[in-house]
Amino acid sequence: MSKERTIILDKERINWKMQRMAYEIWENFSNEKSVTLIGIEGSGAIVAKSLQRRLKEISPLKVELIIIKMNKRKPLSDEITINEDLSGKALVLVDDVANSGKTLLYALAPILKFEPKKVLIAVLVDRRHKSFPITPDIIGQSVSTTLKEHIDVETEGEYITAAYLQ
Repeated sequence: MSKERTIILDKERINWKMQRMAYEIWENFSNEKSVTLIGIEGSGAIVAKSLQRRLKEISPLKVELIIIKMNKRKPLSDEITINEDLSGKALVLVDDVANSGKTLLYALAPILKFEPKKVLIAVLVDRRHKSFPITPDIIGQSVSTTLKEHIDVETEGEYITAAYLQ
């Protein structure tokens, strides 16, 4: 028996949310010359790439992109490495969904080994019930869910096509 899926974001709404998120990043880093987006591999990287494209169109910021690889189900199974010096940089950690907060918390750990100037977290969808103490700064859509529900973000190539509650 398959779970029922309810669409919470379609392509058009995703476009609006992503554009607003890009403006929020620009507002938060308007005193900077550059910002580095750190996308979590998979859909998080696609969200980060979309934000990078939009920021280049709307702002004078130099926008760098780093993709980090991690096992979202078992984040301690493989070491998360960042091969670039992030000291003194303005950073945005980007993922598609903040479900439990676990992925974002573990992704922050290697970032904090450096001394960044500022770190914000951006997610397309923020699920309200979290098991870990993470609150994204830039949110496309907040969704209150039950503990048993899940948010699924669908992509086609480099584009986000929909987000579902199931």
